Amino acid sequence: MDTVDQQTRSNIMSRVKSKNTSPELKFRKGLFARGFRYLLHGKLPGKPDLVFPQYKSVIFVNGCFWHGHDCPRFRIPSSNVDYWKAKFERNMANDKRNHEALRSLGWRVLVVWECTLTTKKISASIDQAEEWLVSADIHL
Repeated sequence: MDTVDQQTRSNIMSRVKSKNTSPELKFRKGLFARGFRYLLHGKLPGKPDLVFPQYKSVIFVNGCFWHGHDCPRFRIPSSNVDYWKAKFERNMANDKRNHEALRSLGWRVLVVWECTLTTKKISASIDQAEEWLVSADIHL
Protein backbone atom coordinates (compact mmCIF):
# COMPACT_ATOMS: atom_id res chain seq x y z
CA MET A 1 0.00 0.00 0.00
CA ASP A 2 1.28 3.46 -0.86
CA THR A 3 1.98 5.72 2.10
CA VAL A 4 0.61 8.84 0.36
CA ASP A 5 -2.58 9.60 -1.53
CA GLN A 6 -2.78 9.37 -5.32
CA GLN A 7 -2.53 13.14 -5.92
CA THR A 8 0.56 13.46 -3.71
CA ARG A 9 2.19 10.49 -5.46
CA SER A 10 1.39 12.07 -8.83
CA ASN A 11 3.01 15.34 -7.73
CA ILE A 12 6.12 13.51 -6.50
CA MET A 13 6.47 11.49 -9.71
CA SER A 14 5.96 14.55 -11.92
CA ARG A 15 9.12 16.04 -10.43
CA VAL A 16 11.30 13.07 -11.41
CA LYS A 17 13.58 14.45 -14.12
CA SER A 18 14.71 12.61 -17.22
CA LYS A 19 17.11 15.30 -18.43
CA ASN A 20 19.77 17.35 -16.68
CA THR A 21 19.82 15.16 -13.60
CA SER A 22 22.46 15.80 -10.96
CA PRO A 23 24.62 12.79 -11.96
CA GLU A 24 24.37 13.80 -15.62
CA LEU A 25 25.39 17.40 -14.89
CA LYS A 26 28.41 16.32 -12.83
CA PHE A 27 29.55 13.94 -15.55
CA ARG A 28 29.00 16.49 -18.36
CA LYS A 29 30.95 19.18 -16.51
CA GLY A 30 33.84 16.79 -15.98
CA LEU A 31 34.06 15.89 -19.67
CA PHE A 32 33.66 19.54 -20.71
CA ALA A 33 36.52 20.54 -18.40
CA ARG A 34 38.71 18.02 -20.22
CA GLY A 35 37.96 19.64 -23.56
CA PHE A 36 35.21 17.39 -24.88
CA ARG A 37 32.34 19.05 -26.71
CA TYR A 38 29.03 17.33 -27.24
CA LEU A 39 25.40 17.76 -28.16
CA LEU A 40 22.73 17.22 -25.52
CA HIS A 41 19.82 14.80 -25.70
CA GLY A 42 20.26 13.97 -29.36
CA LYS A 43 17.38 13.10 -31.64
CA LEU A 44 18.57 9.52 -31.92
CA PRO A 45 17.00 6.30 -30.65
CA GLY A 46 16.72 6.52 -26.86
CA LYS A 47 17.61 10.23 -26.84
CA PRO A 48 21.19 9.80 -25.56
CA ASP A 49 22.29 12.24 -22.86
CA LEU A 50 25.54 13.14 -24.63
CA VAL A 51 26.20 12.88 -28.36
CA PHE A 52 29.72 13.14 -29.77
CA PRO A 53 29.26 13.37 -33.56
CA GLN A 54 33.02 13.70 -34.15
CA TYR A 55 33.50 10.28 -32.52
CA LYS A 56 30.20 8.79 -33.76
CA SER A 57 29.60 7.96 -30.09
CA VAL A 58 26.84 8.48 -27.53
CA ILE A 59 26.76 8.28 -23.76
CA PHE A 60 23.77 7.51 -21.58
CA VAL A 61 23.95 8.53 -17.91
CA ASN A 62 21.50 6.08 -16.33
CA GLY A 63 19.94 6.20 -12.91
CA CYS A 64 20.42 2.88 -11.14
CA PHE A 65 16.84 2.76 -9.87
CA TRP A 66 14.99 3.50 -13.11
CA HIS A 67 17.17 1.35 -15.34
CA GLY A 68 17.46 -1.66 -13.03
CA HIS A 69 21.20 -1.63 -12.41
CA ASP A 70 22.54 -4.53 -10.37
CA CYS A 71 23.92 -2.44 -7.51
CA PRO A 72 22.88 -1.43 -3.97
CA ARG A 73 21.05 1.65 -5.30
CA PHE A 74 18.49 -0.55 -7.06
CA ARG A 75 15.73 -2.32 -5.23
CA ILE A 76 12.19 -3.15 -6.17
CA PRO A 77 9.77 -1.17 -3.99
CA SER A 78 7.88 -3.32 -1.49
CA SER A 79 4.46 -2.03 -2.53
CA ASN A 80 2.87 -2.80 -5.90
CA VAL A 81 5.68 -5.25 -6.72
CA ASP A 82 4.12 -6.59 -9.93
CA TYR A 83 3.80 -3.08 -11.37
CA TRP A 84 7.42 -2.22 -10.56
CA LYS A 85 8.83 -5.49 -11.90
CA ALA A 86 7.01 -4.93 -15.19
CA LYS A 87 8.13 -1.28 -15.25
CA PHE A 88 11.80 -2.17 -14.80
CA GLU A 89 11.58 -4.96 -17.38
CA ARG A 90 10.07 -2.50 -19.91
CA ASN A 91 12.77 0.07 -19.16
CA MET A 92 15.57 -2.48 -19.61
CA ALA A 93 14.00 -3.82 -22.84
CA ASN A 94 13.71 -0.25 -24.17
CA ASP A 95 17.35 0.42 -23.30
CA LYS A 96 18.49 -2.73 -25.08
CA ARG A 97 16.38 -1.96 -28.16
CA ASN A 98 17.65 1.62 -28.34
CA HIS A 99 21.30 0.59 -27.94
CA GLU A 100 20.92 -2.00 -30.70
CA ALA A 101 19.26 0.59 -32.97
CA LEU A 102 22.10 3.05 -32.36
CA ARG A 103 24.73 0.40 -33.08
CA SER A 104 22.97 -0.58 -36.29
CA LEU A 105 23.20 3.08 -37.34
CA GLY A 106 26.96 2.99 -36.73
CA TRP A 107 27.06 4.70 -33.32
CA ARG A 108 29.15 3.51 -30.38
CA VAL A 109 27.24 3.36 -27.09
CA LEU A 110 28.52 3.83 -23.54
CA VAL A 111 26.34 3.60 -20.43
CA VAL A 112 27.54 5.39 -17.29
CA TRP A 113 25.71 4.40 -14.12
CA GLU A 114 24.69 6.83 -11.40
CA CYS A 115 26.47 4.73 -8.75
CA THR A 116 29.81 5.36 -10.49
CA LEU A 117 29.37 9.12 -10.21
CA THR A 118 29.77 9.47 -6.47
CA THR A 119 32.33 11.95 -5.18
CA LYS A 120 34.96 9.21 -4.77
CA LYS A 121 34.35 7.54 -8.15
CA ILE A 122 33.48 10.31 -10.60
CA SER A 123 37.05 11.09 -11.64
CA ALA A 124 37.65 7.43 -12.52
CA SER A 125 34.37 7.33 -14.49
CA ILE A 126 35.38 10.41 -16.46
CA ASP A 127 38.84 8.89 -17.08
CA GLN A 128 37.24 5.74 -18.47
CA ALA A 129 34.82 7.67 -20.66
CA GLU A 130 37.67 9.82 -21.99
CA GLU A 131 39.71 6.72 -22.80
CA TRP A 132 36.69 5.13 -24.48
CA LEU A 133 36.00 8.23 -26.57
CA VAL A 134 39.55 8.72 -27.83
CA SER A 135 39.91 5.01 -28.59
CA ALA A 136 37.40 5.41 -31.42
CA ASP A 137 38.82 4.92 -34.88
CA ILE A 138 36.41 7.55 -36.15
CA HIS A 139 37.27 11.24 -35.89
CA LEU A 140 35.17 13.21 -38.36
